[in-house]
Amino acid sequence: MSTLRIPVGPEDHAEGPADAPVTLVEYGDYECPHCSVAFGIVPRVQKHFGERLRFVYRNFPLNKIHPEAQPAAETAEFAGSVGKFWPMHDQLFENQVELGQALYEELARNMDLDPAALGQALENGTFTQRVQADFSGGVRSGVNGTPTFFINGERHNGPFDYDTLVAAIESALVNA
Repeated sequence: MSTLRIPVGPEDHAEGPADAPVTLVEYGDYECPHCSVAFGIVPRVQKHFGERLRFVYRNFPLNKIHPEAQPAAETAEFAGSVGKFWPMHDQLFENQVELGQALYEELARNMDLDPAALGQALENGTFTQRVQADFSGGVRSGVNGTPTFFINGERHNGPFDYDTLVAAIESALVNA
């Protein structure tokens, strides 16, 4: 079984208490249809476990098959640089079929972010290294597709439907 090679740290985008007994890490791609399905499931899992679960999202853009995955991830990181990662993350998934520069600028405006600054950041690759660091960490951890989940540092190799994730996290809670 693969393990998470890059420990969760303060630079990660996380929801839930840092001292939660279980940490769920997702490596995802904003253009991946399977990640869109996971986006609908993870909040239900978070609600089920409440303060017992911390959720971490890491970028794993599959650029060869999803040409908008990298700019979408960089857009999320741009928003994250001013404390708005999660709203942008959610909006990117909710508008997955419209991914592209026009959407990124519209979302930036809707979040009171400067669309020109976003465009400049994308053009200059300001957040490319941040996204690449997530991707490289995923590769080192054996990630080869999206979404890939890790529960308390161990790769979850089963399905990612609600019931299966809940059962896997319950098992991790017993062993925590």
